[in-house]
Amino acid sequence: MPVEFLGIAATNEGSEVTARSGPSFDKDYTLRLARAHEDHGWDRVLFAYGSGSPDPSPAAAYIAARTEKLQILVAHRPNVSYPTFAAKTFATLDRISDGRLAVHFITGGNDHEQQREGDFLTKDERYARTREAIQIIKKAWTSHEPFDHEGTHYRFNDFVSDTFPVQQPHPRVSFGGSSPAAYAAGGAEADIYCLWGEPLAQTAEQIESVKAAAKAAGRTDVPKIQVAFRPIIAPTEELAWEKAYATLDRIKARKAGATLSRRPLTNPENSGSQRLLAVAASGERHDRALWTPTAAETGGAGNSTALVGTPETVAQALLDYYDLGVEILSARGYDLLDDAIDFGRHVIPIVREEVAKRDAQRAAAAA
Repeated sequence: MPVEFLGIAATNEGSEVTARSGPSFDKDYTLRLARAHEDHGWDRVLFAYGSGSPDPSPAAAYIAARTEKLQILVAHRPNVSYPTFAAKTFATLDRISDGRLAVHFITGGNDHEQQREGDFLTKDERYARTREAIQIIKKAWTSHEPFDHEGTHYRFNDFVSDTFPVQQPHPRVSFGGSSPAAYAAGGAEADIYCLWGEPLAQTAEQIESVKAAAKAAGRTDVPKIQVAFRPIIAPTEELAWEKAYATLDRIKARKAGATLSRRPLTNPENSGSQRLLAVAASGERHDRALWTPTAAETGGAGNSTALVGTPETVAQALLDYYDLGVEILSARGYDLLDDAIDFGRHVIPIVREEVAKRDAQRAAAAA
């Protein structure tokens, strides 16, 4: 099966180890980072969402108009716009990009962050709303006849769009979460199901939960699985581990100098972060190269577990997840631009070559 690589489309150079030096949307940096991904073997980049961050949709349009093949994943919270409006926005973006768009639906794992933009639903209510929003958006992307909708969270009459995506039947829908409510919603509606980097055994369990949810929803297919990591690579194992501990020191120094995030770094509400902290509490190192102190230091904030080693070691660790059935590998370094280039040069080619060998062996065995 093919493998895909997802990077980050940051709009400035700030990270857990580096304070940004300019505006939150630095056009030149955003374009340099996107082109670095395009030039070094990545398939797509994610424009993330935060309550005070630059709007990902116009930022994505800016990059789509200035790249040729790089695919774009735009994060979207259903509470910030009505589904019919969102459907038109994303259809327009798919047109601008000539069919290179996917949409990542965020339900929201922190009540306080959601409330910053007027969202006071409970977590389970948010998952139900996300599922309803995805259904409406898919219908708006594909229906050429007016339709009505009366659901739990949305109601409208006689809507039909005049703006349709290039991709047929529609752009891919991406979704993430590690709770039963998340599995139910994403298993039913997602084309891609996103997980954070846990040990292989726990990842296999989550994959089975997603498959079970898809089956329970009546699907005959299952979402593609994506897993996210923070690679830390160097020419030797010794240098890679020196770099890892230096990175951890930089995170600690950054925390001491300024707040890393407006979300709490202890007692997270969302299941995904709770799981990462539990993994970190059970040990620093897991499997071939998984390292957890970066997750512990940042409160399990999103993509925060590292893979540490030489390019060959990290590539083999990624292949371990591929062998579980993971088809999309998400990776983001701490020095965003340099790490995107290094990972693209030194890790992606190894993984693609090994995947091609596996596919050839499967084809030969099936012949």
